[in-house]
Amino acid sequence: MTAQAERRDARAPSAIAGRYRDRGPLAAARRIGAMVLRYGFLFAKSWPRLVELIYWPTVQVVLWGLISQFFLHHSSWLVQASGALLAAALLWDVLFRSELGVAVSFMEEMWSRNLGSLFVAPLRPYEMAASLLTMSLLRTLIGLVPASLVAIVLYEYSIYDLGLPLLAFFVNLMVMGWAFGLVVCGLLFRWGLGAESVAWFAIFAIAPISGIYYPISELPQWVQYVAMALPPAHVFEGMRAVMFQGIFRTDLFLYAAGLNALYLAIGVVTFLYAFGIARRRGLILQSGAE
Repeated sequence: MTAQAERRDARAPSAIAGRYRDRGPLAAARRIGAMVLRYGFLFAKSWPRLVELIYWPTVQVVLWGLISQFFLHHSSWLVQASGALLAAALLWDVLFRSELGVAVSFMEEMWSRNLGSLFVAPLRPYEMAASLLTMSLLRTLIGLVPASLVAIVLYEYSIYDLGLPLLAFFVNLMVMGWAFGLVVCGLLFRWGLGAESVAWFAIFAIAPISGIYYPISELPQWVQYVAMALPPAHVFEGMRAVMFQGIFRTDLFLYAAGLNALYLAIGVVTFLYAFGIARRRGLILQSGAE
């Protein structure tokens, strides 16, 4: 017998034992435990994932609880406002899609690992931000216009009956969505795709206090102060003023516009600041990583 054959025969028992150790319920349990531990490490190093687990059930309970309480005490409101819920849903979609339009366009570059290549080209960060905002506008219009036509066909309600105030509401909600989207992009610069979930739930953080389906006065007093610091609260209050009272509240429009200017500035500064950090630390070239 050759020396090579002897070594092969010597290894054979341990190889057979190793194969048997990889079988059975205990071995399967070890492998399952290892995978669970791996996913646990992903949660441990990415706080957005942990927040998301708590976030959605909490927001659903708060939002629908407030809607239920409002309907319970104002049952005649539904009769008087046949199109209010549809108008609120369509306008809320403007805010949501404008934020998501910025974030998703940015994440598409990260998913394809193309972010580093873009900044090798003579592309300035403010130029990228401007392109993200433009794509957000296009995405929002593509989604909103068909939905509004469906509302006309199925429910005989046209949001365009709001007239020129609709343009004011649309612009204010778009700008607020842009501000949120730029902040999300800043988080993606810093945390990579580990912060991806923030893009999907960030805007819903303000949904319960935006007065989408009920007046701000239905909120607790201290929450009303927080709500009035957000542009959507003024927009939706203005929408109800147009629909129920037939007046355009210039004061609410100006409040929303002023707040939007502030929030958009914060969004732009956050985006540029995060880009600077990512460039110095070499995070742009790792943009596809978790």
